[in-house]
Order: sequence, then C-alpha cells, then structure tokens
Amino acid sequence: MHAQQTDSLPELIRRVKPAVVSIITYDAKGQMKMTGSGFFIRPGQVITNLHVIEASSRAEIRTFDGKGKTYAVRGVTAVDEEGDLALLSIEMPEGRARTLEMAAVVPDEGEKIFVIGNPLRLEGSVSDGIVAAVREVPSLGKIIQITAPISHGNSGSPVFNMKGEVVGVVTIKVTNGQNISLALGAQRVAELRAGKLITFDELTAGKKDNQKSEVLSEWWYRNGLNSLWLGNYESALSSFENAVNKNPGRVEAWIQVGYCKVKQGNNEEAIKAYQQAIRLRPNSYEAYNKLGDAYYYAGSFYEAVAAYRQAARLRPEMAEAYYNLGMAYL
Repeated sequence: MHAQQTDSLPELIRRVKPAVVSIITYDAKGQMKMTGSGFFIRPGQVITNLHVIEASSRAEIRTFDGKGKTYAVRGVTAVDEEGDLALLSIEMPEGRARTLEMAAVVPDEGEKIFVIGNPLRLEGSVSDGIVAAVREVPSLGKIIQITAPISHGNSGSPVFNMKGEVVGVVTIKVTNGQNISLALGAQRVAELRAGKLITFDELTAGKKDNQKSEVLSEWWYRNGLNSLWLGNYESALSSFENAVNKNPGRVEAWIQVGYCKVKQGNNEEAIKAYQQAIRLRPNSYEAYNKLGDAYYYAGSFYEAVAAYRQAARLRPEMAEAYYNLGMAYL
C-alpha cells in the first residue's frame, strides 16, 4: 500500500483503514477477556501490544474493511517484551489482507497524525492530533507523544502520518495527574520478524514459569518506563534500581539506571551502571554508546572515544555512535 502525500484525511482513512483490525481475546472458559487493536504489517501477520494478548487462551481479529470478517489467531510468531509488542499469525486466505507501509523517518514535533483503532469497543474509530514530543528512551528507541485522544482498546493501534505511513504503534496511556498518549516508533515495529509459532498456552506457560523475583523486576521496570516517558527521572531511577535489586541480571534495567543518573548529573554512578550492563552483556552496543555519553559528560574524552568506537564496531550501521565519536574528538 503506497502512500501519496496529496491525499486528504478522509481519503487517507479510506485507504488505510482496511489494514487495521480489532482484537478480542478470551479466557479458558471462552469468556471475553480483553479488546485491543492491531494492523497488518505483512500478509497474515498482525502487530499489536503484547499485553493485549498475554494470559489469553485464544484470540480473534475483526477487520475494518466494511465486511467486518472475523479470523482466528493461530498464535504468536515474535515477541518484543521490552517494546510490549507481539506479532500474531492469522488464519486467513492469502491475498485477503491489505498491509501498511512503515515510515522510514521519525515524525517532527508539530507534525499532523491520526490514529485508527478500537477505543472502548468502538471499532474503526479515528482520532487525530499532532506530534507533541519525540523522546529517545534507551533499549526502546523513539517514543512519540501525540495529542490524539487515546482510550482503552486503542492499545496496538497504528499512528499514521499524513502520507498514510505508520509512524508508531500506540503502546501505553500514562495517567499520573495527566493523560499522555504515547506510541513506540515504527523502526522498532518494522524490526519484528516472524519466527517459530508460539501457541497461547505456550506463551502463558512461559510467563508462569518466571520466578517471583523476575516478575517483581518486570513490574518495577514497567513503572520506571512510565516515569521515564513522563520525564520524571527521580521516580524512574527509583523504579529501575528496584528492578535490578530484584533481578541483578537485567541488562536493560542497568542501562536505564545509568541513563537516569546521567540526567541527574551523576556521571560517575552512571558509568558504573553502564559497566555493569556491559559485564552482563559484552556485545551491548547500546550500553557502550551510553557509557560513552557518561564519560563525555564527565570530561573523560579519551574513555568516551574508546566506548563510542566499541559501539560502532558492534553495530556498524549505528549512525549515532559515529556522530558521538566525532563530537568527542572536537
């Protein structure tokens, strides 16, 4: 589905809406458990939020193509727990589903966007707004704050630019004295590739096998992300530190601890956190890149150069590492 910049909003909606679906999940007794939204990224493959389908016994999708057809979900072929994403495999005839085009660039602040989803079970509802902010969150990438109203059931909805390209997927609505609509950037969504089919029973069993400490660590980590997206670094740091206390082997939490320490100006403590992440995962290009940042802000430019070089070596296509390396040389 190729985008045309000259289309009006009504025309854009008519063109992309058939690729958006509502998702209904059921428990073991066949009772409806949760509703959400999703969209076709490839034939027979639907992107949604992981939390929409977790702990379910089965799920189905319903299309917004005017026919309202229902198809069973075979299972999950890829999971991104960090990004709260799941790639669903759909039982449907070939050629039935339209797919959406992912935007190659991050939207600018102030850029117009619109969302199609299933808020409060109002299938195929459209809301529009602008990009209020774009933030870089370690281990997640670009987080896009939008002004379009988001309600329960919008989880997994695509966020479109005015070319009809997907710029992000609605992932969470944080309510902490204010309502903020957020979306995970399209690049991370596009990187999710189908693998072995995981049934809903297998997905649920895997979650149940987690130790209590890992479950608590996950809970604290999610709390930390919520605070981080709001720019509340003190609260985020407290949550991430609780996460590593519960599960000291969680690399992403150590990276977030370091990130919050840098934001607070505590670069020496940030360096220690990033070094711990690297000890746990020596090939973490992100940890090396962030370690370079901490050294740079601490005035240790030689060490910053070494860290940025290692980040670039581990991920040659990481433009940010080369940019940072150039800045460290100045």
